[in-house]
Amino acid sequence: MSALLEPSAVEAPLVRWLGRVDYESTWREMQAFTDRRDERARDEIWCLEHPPVFTLGMNGKPEHVLAAGDIPLVKIDRGGQVTYHGPGQLVVYPLLDLRRLQLGVRELVVALENAVIATVAQWGIVAGGNRDAPGVYVEGRKLASIGLRIRRGCSYHGLALNVAMDLQPFKRINPCGFAGLQVTQVSELGGPTDVRAVADSLSEHLLGTLRS
Repeated sequence: MSALLEPSAVEAPLVRWLGRVDYESTWREMQAFTDRRDERARDEIWCLEHPPVFTLGMNGKPEHVLAAGDIPLVKIDRGGQVTYHGPGQLVVYPLLDLRRLQLGVRELVVALENAVIATVAQWGIVAGGNRDAPGVYVEGRKLASIGLRIRRGCSYHGLALNVAMDLQPFKRINPCGFAGLQVTQVSELGGPTDVRAVADSLSEHLLGTLRS
C-alpha cells in the first residue's frame, strides 16, 4: 500500500457548479464517483440546486414524514432523518478523501458548519452550530442541514443551506426528526437571494476551512 500524501501536497478540491439537477441521478453519480476514485483522485465539491424532493436517511423514521403529498420521497444512504430540498436552496456535496486529508467525520461536519457561519456573517447574520444536532442555526431556527455518508474512507452527501426558497414544504415533515423545528433562510435574514453567489462565497470559505 502506498503512503498517504502529505496534506500540503494534495491538490485543492475542484469546485463545480452543476445548476439545478435531478436528485436521484446526482446521488447515484456521487456513489459512482466514490467507488471509482483511487488514492490520487482529486477531491471535488459539487454546488447545485435540486427540484422539490424529501430525502430520508438510512435510519430515518417514516413517521417524521407528515404529509409528503405531491413531493417525491427518496430513501437514501446518508445519516440523519428527513429533510427537504428545493429550488432556492444551495446544496453542497463535498466528495473528499478524508484519510488523505487526515480528517475525521466530526471535523468535516464542523468544517461545513464553519463555512456556512463565515459565509452568512458577511451579511450580518449571526449563526452557530449545535453539537447535539448537526447543522447551522440562527436563534434556534435551522438555516442549514448536514447529512453525510462515508464509504471507502471518502465522503459524499453533505450540506443544504436555505437561501431563497419556498419554506412551506418543511411543514410537511419534522425537519431532521425534530417536531416543531422552525427553519429560516439567508434572504429572510438580510442576505442575498442569488444561490450561485452564495455558492461562490461558501465554497471559498470551505476551501479555506479544509486547508486550515
